[in-house]
Amino acid sequence: MKQLIITSDDFGLSPGVNTAVEKAWHDGILTCASVMAGAAAFDEAVGIARRNPGLQVGLHLTLVQGSAVLPPNEIPGLVDAAGNFRDNPVAAGMRYFFDKGLHKQLQREIEAQIRRVKDAGVPLTHIDGHLNIHLHPTVFSILGELMPRYGITSFRLSRERLLHNLAFNRERVAGKALERIIFGVLSFHARSGLKRMGIRHAGEVKGVLNSGRMSEAYLLNILDGLGEGVTEIYFHPGILPDGEIIRRMPDYRHEDELAAITSPRVRQKLAALTIELTNYRGDSKQHV
Repeated sequence: MKQLIITSDDFGLSPGVNTAVEKAWHDGILTCASVMAGAAAFDEAVGIARRNPGLQVGLHLTLVQGSAVLPPNEIPGLVDAAGNFRDNPVAAGMRYFFDKGLHKQLQREIEAQIRRVKDAGVPLTHIDGHLNIHLHPTVFSILGELMPRYGITSFRLSRERLLHNLAFNRERVAGKALERIIFGVLSFHARSGLKRMGIRHAGEVKGVLNSGRMSEAYLLNILDGLGEGVTEIYFHPGILPDGEIIRRMPDYRHEDELAAITSPRVRQKLAALTIELTNYRGDSKQHV
C-alpha cells in the first residue's frame, strides 16, 4: 500500500499562510500542518487548529530565520535584541555545533517551543524544522531527550531521492546534489536514534529538493514514482499579498503550491493510483 502525508510548513508565519492552510485542509489534500511557535500569527493558527481538529499539527522547530519564544535576555547567544535568530543557516549551524555554551540555551528554547504549542491546547505528535534544523546533530540530541518526555511520536526524516527529482526538474542540479548529501548524512545519523526511541518517520520526504517550487505539474509527475509505505510531501502554501511571505521567501511560489494541493487533477490521480491520504496519526482522508 502507498500512503501519502501532505504537510504545510510555516503555519503561523502570517495571515496569508494561515488562510492557505485552512483552505488546503478544506478544499484540498492537506493532512498536516507544522506550526512556528514564535511566529507573529501563531495565535491565529491555534484558532484554525482548534476549529479543524482533523488537521494534525506538529512543531516546525525554528532556530534560524525566525523569532524565538523565550525573551532575548534568557537566550542572548541565540537571538538579537528583538528576539530574532540569525538569518544565515550555515553560520548558525556552525555555532550551534561548536559553541558548547549555547547548548543549554538551545535546550531551553526548544522546550519552550514545544510547551507553547501544547499549552495552547493543540495536540502535538510530530516535529520537523525550519530549513530542516531539526536534523542538526546538536538539535537532534536535545530532541532525543525532549520528544519522549512530551509524547512526540513522529519525526520528519528529510531524505529524498535525487534522481527521481531531477527526472522532472533540472533546476539547481549542483545545489540539490549537495543538499542530498548533507540531509542524507544527517538522516542516517538520526535514524538509529529514532528507532531506539520508537519514533516513526516516513520512508521518504519530498519537498526537500524542490522547496518553494512544488507545482501541480511537478506533483503529478512524482506521484507515479512513490515508493511503497508512507511518503511525506511538504509544501509552503500562501495567499498574496502578504508582506511577511514576501519578506521571508520572495522566490517561493506560494500560490502555485496552494493550487497544487487543491488541484482536482491531483486528487483524481491519487484515486487512480489508489494512494491513501493519511497523517502521522494514521488517520485517512478522502481524496475528494
